[in-house]
Amino acid sequence: MSCLMVERCGEILFENPDQNVKCVCMLGDVRLRGQTGVPAERRGSYPFIDFRLLNNTTHSGEIGTKKKVKRLLSFQRYFHASRLLRGIIPQAPLHLLDEDYLGQARHMLSKVGMWDFDIFLFDRLTNGNSLVTLLCHLFNTHGLIHHFKLDMVTLHRFLVMVQEDYHSQNPYHNAVHAADVTQAMHCYLKEPKLASFLTPLDIMLGLLAAAAHDVDHPGVNQPFLIKTNHHLANLYQNMSVLENHHWRSTIGMLRESRLLAHLPKEMTQDIEQQLGSLILATDINRQNEFLTRLKAHLHNKDLRLEDIHDRHFMLQIALKCADICNPCRIWEMSKQWSERVCEEFYRQGDLEQKFELEISPLCNQQKDSIPSIQIGFMTYIVEPLFREWARFTGHSALSESMLSHLAHNKAQWKSLLPRQHRSSSGSSGGGGPDHTGPGTEDEEQTVTGGDAP
Repeated sequence: MSCLMVERCGEILFENPDQNVKCVCMLGDVRLRGQTGVPAERRGSYPFIDFRLLNNTTHSGEIGTKKKVKRLLSFQRYFHASRLLRGIIPQAPLHLLDEDYLGQARHMLSKVGMWDFDIFLFDRLTNGNSLVTLLCHLFNTHGLIHHFKLDMVTLHRFLVMVQEDYHSQNPYHNAVHAADVTQAMHCYLKEPKLASFLTPLDIMLGLLAAAAHDVDHPGVNQPFLIKTNHHLANLYQNMSVLENHHWRSTIGMLRESRLLAHLPKEMTQDIEQQLGSLILATDINRQNEFLTRLKAHLHNKDLRLEDIHDRHFMLQIALKCADICNPCRIWEMSKQWSERVCEEFYRQGDLEQKFELEISPLCNQQKDSIPSIQIGFMTYIVEPLFREWARFTGHSALSESMLSHLAHNKAQWKSLLPRQHRSSSGSSGGGGPDHTGPGTEDEEQTVTGGDAP
């Protein structure tokens, strides 16, 4: 059996479709694809389809080859999504979703701009295709398909590529997180102080960057890649390693899908560069840089959103907010995200312990509790940024609601602190001084572990 090694380095993807087996290596994690094309350990988020169940019909000639079956099932996924987005209920139930699910998903899409949007429920209703379904809907809602003359099938193909390039085994950095960030970005793009200045290009850039900002995330942070001498760390010289990889992977998929191939070359080059600028802004190590600049603009009252550069800067801030907005959601959803990101941290800590590496900050399950991690994160990272975002929006209803949720959630985590830490939580917040201003850069590095919860 021949085997082809596939390695993503930036925007380069080496793959030969004629090979029978494909091996994808990431941090030594090998995934195999057999003749059916179904991976032994999948990265896509739609439910696993076991082709062994189809062996009998395949041999009987009712369907033909397994390759045809795969194409049929892929078409069914697309057919379902396109009819859902057009509001059409199929005459005969598809194998994937029944009419009740279709109706509930369609009802949720009508409220996609509400802050209490439940992305976990939406992901279940769309059979694990929340990112693809959400983006298709938002591109249509914002008129981007018509404005940029996008082909719907090509757009869908690109979004499926993005969704499948997220690692579904990651507790946090997966396609559902990307969909959650995209929904938040949609809410921020509707803020009156920003919305009236946005062009269709701004909106498309914001949504694409949100959807792809963590694509192909390996489930470990930058310090881990550096200390294990990973090829990505070497490639990007230990600078914004993951963010550079997310950006370059996105550009690779854009080019491979040819979604923007009909646009002028200068325009596509500009889109690629602006996407990079947005995605790179999500590097938590640059938090002070962006926060200081935002504070200066608000203090001097010199933001001119008619200017493309100021507008792009606020898109960067909006994406940064969307990326770390989990503590500003309602408690039930915020708690789920907190548990997921800490589970991912703990997995990294277990891996480091297994290979006798120094355990990274926040990754030691025996020492770093979820409440203490979250309180520190809220204190040093989330509160300072969202207070300035509220100033920018003029303390809009959404901003005030987010700050209210943030205060409530922080109080909830304090009540869950281990008993021995509660007495000091008023002064330390379980993760550092519980003051209203941001901590030092070193303190923030410890709170985030070099990666945003």
